[in-house]
Amino acid sequence: MSTTPIRTTVVGSYPFPGWLEFASQNLDKFGPVDIEEMIEDAVIAAIHDQVTAGLDVITDGEQTRLDFNLSFYGFISGIEKNETETRKFGPTAHDQRGKHNIVGELKAPGGLGAVKEFTRLKKLAPAGPVLKASLPGPYTLSGRLLPNEKYKDRYAITEALLPIIRSELEALVTAGCTEITVDEPSMSCYAYKEDTKRFVDIFNRTVKPVVGKCNLSTHLCFGNFKGRPVGYRSIKPMLPDFLDMTVNEIHIEMANREFAEIELLEVFAEKMNVAVGIIDVKNYYIETVDDVVERINRCLKYVPAEKLSVAPDCGLSQTARWASRQKLSNMVKGAKLMRSRL
Repeated sequence: MSTTPIRTTVVGSYPFPGWLEFASQNLDKFGPVDIEEMIEDAVIAAIHDQVTAGLDVITDGEQTRLDFNLSFYGFISGIEKNETETRKFGPTAHDQRGKHNIVGELKAPGGLGAVKEFTRLKKLAPAGPVLKASLPGPYTLSGRLLPNEKYKDRYAITEALLPIIRSELEALVTAGCTEITVDEPSMSCYAYKEDTKRFVDIFNRTVKPVVGKCNLSTHLCFGNFKGRPVGYRSIKPMLPDFLDMTVNEIHIEMANREFAEIELLEVFAEKMNVAVGIIDVKNYYIETVDDVVERINRCLKYVPAEKLSVAPDCGLSQTARWASRQKLSNMVKGAKLMRSRL
């Protein structure tokens, strides 16, 4: 476990440079070498912004992932795109995201690409920051796959994906990754209506092979596609069962919810470290250093400094790069100021 007080971290994703967004829509104009160079350039840009901000923990910005879930489906055999199940018009929301039919056995013989991402990050990052990798957990990853006769419901799909995620986690540790986040926002979104004990069992079986071999965390939020939540936004349904998740750190969205239920962080801090989302990724208000200091002071009422990390609410991929830079910079300045006062 980290003992750095008021550690500064990120969830995983970072906005694409504008040229990468354009290029990703015109990949037929590039060769394989061009694409690999483009990816490296994008990761260098993401690293630059995070290192310049002064973060203790950085990622590759997930620059090779065109979508939080959907990019992983490209590594999984037995599925094909389904364009008939999604809404095409009207306000942008989660039901416009791509879905897939299952047409065979779910397998990922070549892994999910996370090891290559981490290896690239190790090569390009400067010495100093901790390097983090993140993966969606199997329940979250199951969310855009449609049940069929073989996989009759979402839980059956989850069980099929679980060993794939588990193998990827083991491969990341073997590759030298010391900080891993398993993202399970679907669990926090649906805790109000699903069996939370079942969620915890799924999660713990997924991470079991890497427990004690890395600083393991999970990210819980209420959804952020095009800045829109999707779940019932309350921590209460997660308790007490989520306290039994086998993790070193739990990351919880707070800023977008105006720090509602912040007092509930206290019970999490009794069992694990807590990373608090104190930067609102859905809002273009740029939090000032004073804002950050005030928010950290609120957190310290319930989480000891040595167990506290601060981060944006979610990944920054849905937030413009100019805003992301400023938000991260002020978050780090505020955290360092608070750290100097301890």
